[in-house]
Amino acid sequence: MTTYGDLVTQILIFFVLLFALSNIDAKKFDLAITSVQGSLGILESGKSLIRGEFVEEGFAGENLFTGEQQEERELRELGYTILEIIKASGYKGVTVSIDERGLAVRFMEGALFDSGKADLKSEAIRLLDKIAPVLKQSQRPIRVEGHTDNVPIHTKEFPSNWELSTARAVNVLRYLVEKHEIPPQIISAAGYGEYHPIVPNDTAQNRSRNRRVEIIILSSSSMAQEPK
Repeated sequence: MTTYGDLVTQILIFFVLLFALSNIDAKKFDLAITSVQGSLGILESGKSLIRGEFVEEGFAGENLFTGEQQEERELRELGYTILEIIKASGYKGVTVSIDERGLAVRFMEGALFDSGKADLKSEAIRLLDKIAPVLKQSQRPIRVEGHTDNVPIHTKEFPSNWELSTARAVNVLRYLVEKHEIPPQIISAAGYGEYHPIVPNDTAQNRSRNRRVEIIILSSSSMAQEPK
């Protein structure tokens, strides 16, 4: 009994020491969980919303977040919120991702506009109505980008793809500002025509992917490159 009691006491001391030496970091645990979630992918294309891999920053046993990591985490959480709205609404042709610009909400042409047009569709307005409050609450700088494929357009309203891409971006911006009162000081519009494709314009399917409008919630690094 004496030997058994001594053994149990040593085991108890061993586990007490393990517990005392352990350092459970809630932030590290949370980041690890979200990293695993991101690796599963949340986009239609199967790409992860989370950019890069889970990286542990540490010094003297303390896990520290850099400003950039904290910002990316905030953008990721904002992206999850917007993605849930899109999923719950049942809309197709809209994806959410993080890239070097920040958080990108990408609308394929058919999700917002009819082909060759710049007037917002009624279903597009309903979707923007759901997303706009989230954008407004974030108070982060926003850029609305319009893009086309490389097929030329020559109409009275749109002499080229420059005018079409810019008009689409401006119409989204005006709706967000005028209907949802997003501060005009934090939002801008840009038309890129055919010159920023995401895939080569070599098939009809690829051209349809390049015809898009993107709402970019800008990162600090991207904002630093913006003209003053």
